[in-house]
Amino acid sequence: MAVEFWTMGGGRPTSDDPSVFSGVQMAVEAETLGYDGIVWVDSQNLAPDCYVSMALAAHATSRIQLGTGVTNSYTRHPAITASAIASIQAESRGRAHMGIGRGDSALAHLGLAPHGVREFEQYLIQLQAYLRGDEVQFGESDVDALGLADTPQASRIHYMPQMGTKVPVDVAATGPRVIQAAARHADRVSFNLGADVERTLWGMEVAREARSEAGLDPEIPFAAYIPLAVHDDPEQAMRIGAGQVSLFARFSSMYGTVIGPASDQQAQVLTDIHDHYDMHGHGRPGSAQAGVIPTEFERSFGIFGPPDYCVQRIGELIETGVDRFIFRGSPLDPSDPDTESSVRFTQEVVPQLKG
Repeated sequence: MAVEFWTMGGGRPTSDDPSVFSGVQMAVEAETLGYDGIVWVDSQNLAPDCYVSMALAAHATSRIQLGTGVTNSYTRHPAITASAIASIQAESRGRAHMGIGRGDSALAHLGLAPHGVREFEQYLIQLQAYLRGDEVQFGESDVDALGLADTPQASRIHYMPQMGTKVPVDVAATGPRVIQAAARHADRVSFNLGADVERTLWGMEVAREARSEAGLDPEIPFAAYIPLAVHDDPEQAMRIGAGQVSLFARFSSMYGTVIGPASDQQAQVLTDIHDHYDMHGHGRPGSAQAGVIPTEFERSFGIFGPPDYCVQRIGELIETGVDRFIFRGSPLDPSDPDTESSVRFTQEVVPQLKG
């Protein structure tokens, strides 16, 4: 099993001048360091447009895979999402990746909750059809009001066959219903369950059961979003990754009810994160939600420490069947002194896991 290591970029500008270090430069730096892929967040009120960044990065890089991490099923029609990522596929010569979820900060800053699971699953079905170049039937149509001689009876992206190999669709999932929808309709399931082996195995079992019940091969590729920072001092490593644990962990208690296996102590921390979550501090160190996370939970949910420790923790997840890791926490901005974490990861951790 070939294991891939991805990073995240394209979040908030790292200085008052966004041109100082853009998402495109992050992609170039990530490719130079040896990452297999990089994803951009799609949160229009907090970050520059992910598709614009990917299009520019497609011409600034030559090898690294480029994706959304993640877009959502609400702010764009599935035909628009399919057209955008297929354009990246063509411009990058086959390096595009479609990561999608129900929405979080992108919707919160529009006064909206995450998309309903039923609506999300229908969106996935339509998105996959558009990406294959298939017809998608209209729901209600009022185009006849124009009185045209003829009108489309279904929707199709007519140029899709010229855009290259179909873009794979990867769903970011935490709860059982979204994992099940992803297992039925996506090409990969990416867990937001942290670095806990027990929770990861639970998610895999949910996915495999859903595929079997749908008459599909139970096996599907799995990925994991995990906060990570490499430093000889674990406390310093956790400082580097501060804010990322609460960002990912909140999905396990988004509506106040803990989902997935959890000890009493873990359940209490997840509940505390939910009760203290302030979207103004989304992903930021020093936020109210970050302040309620005890060290023990932070160490178990993320991977923070020396290279050999990171190798051990990641290796345990590889043994479960995870073959793609998307890390957040180690910065790529060369002006940030903590960039050394990313350098050490690619130079001291990756070779041990890929060797």
